[in-house]
Amino acid sequence: MSVLVEACVDAIDSALEAERGGAGRLELCGELLQGGVTPSAGLIGAVWERVEIPVFVLIRPRAGDFLYDADEVDVMVRDIAAARAMDVDGVVIGALTRDGDVDIGTVHTLKEAAGRMQVTFHRAFDFARDREVALEALIELGVDRVLTSGGAATALEGAASLASLVRQANGRIGILAGGGINDDNVAEVVRESGVGEVHVRAAAHVESRMVHRRAGVTLARAAAPGDYERVATSSTAVTRIRQAIA
Repeated sequence: MSVLVEACVDAIDSALEAERGGAGRLELCGELLQGGVTPSAGLIGAVWERVEIPVFVLIRPRAGDFLYDADEVDVMVRDIAAARAMDVDGVVIGALTRDGDVDIGTVHTLKEAAGRMQVTFHRAFDFARDREVALEALIELGVDRVLTSGGAATALEGAASLASLVRQANGRIGILAGGGINDDNVAEVVRESGVGEVHVRAAAHVESRMVHRRAGVTLARAAAPGDYERVATSSTAVTRIRQAIA
């Protein structure tokens, strides 16, 4: 079985590296250290012009939970319209009610805004109260696929749950496995779950090219990379993941 590798990227160089490494699709985000938010229009346009593989744009107005008010839904609709105007291939969305169910009204609104673009429901799914119920709701809404770790900390830990979701989906919706997948565990995740697509970061630390470095001043948080390094997608890491499931 051929397995599609989707790379999650938040910069132009990461997008190019992912394609170079053999990724079959990109999820384009901003601020992955915050779990991902909607990327800038400039980044979307630049990536779309430079790569040949499909580009899906994350639509998420802020970090934090997935309970959105009317103003935030309006922001997402506008962002989808902007992505649609740039002719990208798909969008990645998600919204829950305060009780942890799929927010049917919001997802319907966002899917309508997407028009003929493909729609992936992101890992808000893993925070849902009942994943089986959530999956049926997304199928009813006409969502194309769901990104999930199977409700576990990682896709490897959630492999059995992923397998159950694949059986439940029965071809009605795609199951995209994501969460801590790398070249060491991707083959096991695919084998144990039966998924046909995997979502990876394939990241490496990249040292800054700056020569001048200002001591005693920082914008980096304690848990984040320092001011003179960052996390970026590695074509080598993507290639290793592909080779592990070839």
